[in-house]
Amino acid sequence: MSRTLADRIALVTDFGDGIYVGQMRARLQALMPSMPQVDLVQDLPAFRPDLAAYLLPALARDMPARTLYLCVVDPGVGGDRSALVLQVDDDWLLGPDNGLFAPMILRSRRARVWRIGWRPEALSASFHGRDWFAPAAARLCRAEDLGLEELNPSQVIGADWPADLDRVIYVDRYGNCLTGMRAPVGTADQVLPVGPHLLKHARTFCEVAPGEAFWYENALGLVEVAVNQGRADAVLGLVPGDRLAPLIPSSH
Repeated sequence: MSRTLADRIALVTDFGDGIYVGQMRARLQALMPSMPQVDLVQDLPAFRPDLAAYLLPALARDMPARTLYLCVVDPGVGGDRSALVLQVDDDWLLGPDNGLFAPMILRSRRARVWRIGWRPEALSASFHGRDWFAPAAARLCRAEDLGLEELNPSQVIGADWPADLDRVIYVDRYGNCLTGMRAPVGTADQVLPVGPHLLKHARTFCEVAPGEAFWYENALGLVEVAVNQGRADAVLGLVPGDRLAPLIPSSH
């Protein structure tokens, strides 16, 4: 492994506001002072790697190549779940084996996966992001031994999950509801059933009246449910994990 295998580390967590992201950043800074860090997302739905897994490839799509994604959505912390290193196309990922990386593997041109055998001498039971994953990321970047055992990508948790997920995977601060469905080409004439509503497609917010709900292809390439100048989550009663029906022709 090259000593310059990554040009930056992108942090991806469900930690939200509080004391945890800063501790991880401080540990990384101490171990790799010259390595740039990017706070990619820190408010993923708590305890839901099954949802975060479908946002990760969308976020990575437009990121620069040679990024190491340090991912901590880890409700099984302190248990017997493994820690993984992955090389996916021109990027690297590191985090728990709980499905978080499955769609990245599925959508990649090439992927390799290793189980991390190395553990630090000082390891808390409840903060592996700081005590295990961050030091492991530093060792990976410096080409130091991690006791890696290569796995077949089909062995990771979530290998049998679908390529797209018909659920709300994230709600942003405006109340817009991102789904795990990539927007298909040529679907502008289709509607999205949400409860009793049939949401029409719009290219962007200003094409619908204030207060009107609609769906659109967001800047990440995902189907997103929104309300112009309003909160789609409140108007439509949606929360992360809610299942959505597939798009249907508007004449249906």
